[in-house]
Amino acid sequence: MQITDILSQMGGLQSVARELGLDEAQAARGAEALLPAILGGFKRQAQAPEVGLDGLGGLLGQLGGAGLADEVLAPQPTDLGRGNEVLGQIFGSKDVSRTVAGNAAAQTGLDAGVLKQMLPMLAMLVAGVMSRQGGASAPAAPQAGSLGGGLGDLLGGLLGGGAGAGRPGGLAAMLDLDGDGNPLDDILQMAGKALR
Repeated sequence: MQITDILSQMGGLQSVARELGLDEAQAARGAEALLPAILGGFKRQAQAPEVGLDGLGGLLGQLGGAGLADEVLAPQPTDLGRGNEVLGQIFGSKDVSRTVAGNAAAQTGLDAGVLKQMLPMLAMLVAGVMSRQGGASAPAAPQAGSLGGGLGDLLGGLLGGGAGAGRPGGLAAMLDLDGDGNPLDDILQMAGKALR
């Protein structure tokens, strides 16, 4: 199941659409353009030796855990500050967020300003889903060096396994310039060039 399907089933895309004044089709289009970078950021954190899967689980808990998704789903306006904290952890820079939103705007035709607001909301939804799934199915003995069990299985599934395995190329493949299965490193490079 794709992450957009999960977010739609839980009401996340509908909440995002309502809050940003979009129809659900526009929200889904924006989400499909933004989510590869968000998932790539989480994957990069999980693979970083100083963080790893255990650290990622702890980090998600510190940021708000499953409550992050609940906040987006609630009827009151979402506190984007919490989503920006998540983005800061996975992207490391506001410039990366701007680049991700700008690329998504170019691909979808949606307003970059709307996509900048959507980005932290989607990060909160994904972090909340990962917290729920990771907490419920954390393995007793994870394999060292792999994304095994719990959050690892979830991240692998959400990212479609390897580089585009079993899923259409789409924006993730287009942004994955070096073909390593993680478009975030390429987005970070683009952001770095834009700052020079």
